Amino acid sequence: MRHITLGSTGIVTPQNAFGALPIQRCSEQDAIDLVRRAFEGGMTFFDTARAYTTSEERVGKALSDQRDKITIATKTMARTPEEFWRDLDRSLELLQTDHVDIYQLHCVPQCYRPGDGTGMYECLLEAKRQGKVLHIGATAHLIAVAEEIASSGLYETLQFPLSYLASDREEALVELCRKNEVGFIAMKGLAGGLIRNSRAAMAYISRFDNVVPIWGIQRDHELDEWLSYFQDTPSLDDEIARFIEQERRELVGEFCRGCGYCMPCPSDIPINNCARMSLMIRRAPAPAWLSDEWQEKMSRIEECQECGICKERCPYGLDVPVLLRKNYEDYQSILKGETKPE
Repeated sequence: MRHITLGSTGIVTPQNAFGALPIQRCSEQDAIDLVRRAFEGGMTFFDTARAYTTSEERVGKALSDQRDKITIATKTMARTPEEFWRDLDRSLELLQTDHVDIYQLHCVPQCYRPGDGTGMYECLLEAKRQGKVLHIGATAHLIAVAEEIASSGLYETLQFPLSYLASDREEALVELCRKNEVGFIAMKGLAGGLIRNSRAAMAYISRFDNVVPIWGIQRDHELDEWLSYFQDTPSLDDEIARFIEQERRELVGEFCRGCGYCMPCPSDIPINNCARMSLMIRRAPAPAWLSDEWQEKMSRIEECQECGICKERCPYGLDVPVLLRKNYEDYQSILKGETKPE
């Protein structure tokens, strides 16, 4: 397993890190046990966020006695200084620590700069001066914003989606970060659940010697897969390369990543799943997708007001209403038995 130095931070971590968003969906004890087992198996980098409900608290309960052996990255959705300080103090309390190794402005709509009138960058500097934050970063879904962050000289880390479905521009962002000594933290390495082959995902990420991927982990068998790669790290051999090329032919283009930034919907459509239902049924089949509950949720697409709010919010520039209609038509076809899920 390769170890990565995260940009200019000096943080060194195995290239196999724990994304703690999914543990908010477990029972508390299961979550604590999972995080603890990840640490005991070799993971030292744990990424969470104030927005992930119980995630920070569970990481704190699992690892507070190992604080000097781990790296904790967390995030704030704050857009005002008042919200920033409230979130930071609450995160420190729940994580049971007096400092955060990397504090990230979460899903930023812009590259916050000194003197821009928001006060947000000044908050980061003051938190660092106080010792509550050791390194500062930002997370983004908008590629232009991410490029500005990477070029600004203001941030030590950038978190951005990266998987083997990445475009040339997204891969160029990795190199931009390398050039500017900005640590690259890769989210959505499994493309929001559409990528099902963790070995291929790990082999792709392993191509980059400046990227730390955070794998969203919720279940024991998922953790077992990622831990196995400490001893048997996949490489991008011919077989995996052919598999990835086939996947790219099927998936690259107009597909929903399930990030949810288009939400909420005025018609109460759960867009982040409805707009990719066809792919989910085919690639991650589960009877629940065809349940009465999901049939009712998909039927809400009929009430779409074409307001365009989701299109404006989508960080990938997707025509969301069109995607919703296409998925609804396909979903109805599957229910009627006209097409098969597999």
